[in-house]
Amino acid sequence: MHRNGTRPRTAIGVTIAAVLAAGLVSAGAAAAPAHPDRHHASPGDLRPASVAGAAGVFYAYSPDDTIRFRFDATAKPFSRPLPGLPSGLPTDATGTVRISHHVAAQNVTVTAEGRVDCLVTGGRTATLTAVITRADPQVADWVGTRRGFSVTDGRGPAPDRMGFSWDIVNFDTDGAGNPTQPSAGTCLAPAPFAPVLDGGFRVHATPLPPKPTS
Repeated sequence: MHRNGTRPRTAIGVTIAAVLAAGLVSAGAAAAPAHPDRHHASPGDLRPASVAGAAGVFYAYSPDDTIRFRFDATAKPFSRPLPGLPSGLPTDATGTVRISHHVAAQNVTVTAEGRVDCLVTGGRTATLTAVITRADPQVADWVGTRRGFSVTDGRGPAPDRMGFSWDIVNFDTDGAGNPTQPSAGTCLAPAPFAPVLDGGFRVHATPLPPKPTS
């Protein structure tokens, strides 16, 4: 585990030195044949999209540490009105995220919790975001920021995997060219790069819901 001063560099946080537009898909002149995803819910399954479970993951840059994530996220479409979007978004969601990182070199555990605000699923993969509501002192500046997560529900011989939107991704620069790490946008997360070591996640995927009629 690398260190930056006296503050542990963890998968929960990285210390940085010096420091809605809706997409529209145009329909073609001829309708394309339907290709339903066999991993999506069947027509009779009325459960909302969800991600649930808890797991320890292997992070290549913290190989000796114990890093765990717990997700309890459920889709709640069009439930969070926004300025200019009074109906909210089809990816609105609710639930909780819990993060724990034990830094072996310093024998310290850093934790944080967040409130889920977005979830989108496709097959066995999901991305979700959560606004951090509580964090240990080492990452106190996380509170109020949004963090992104990705999950692959491996099933069978393939392992589950997950990814997170900090430490190695989601960097930008300020006006002076200094590195910054802003909040993630809703439902934005990298590919699930970290394999699960124990435990697991379950993705229940559903198609995007229809837009409200009024």
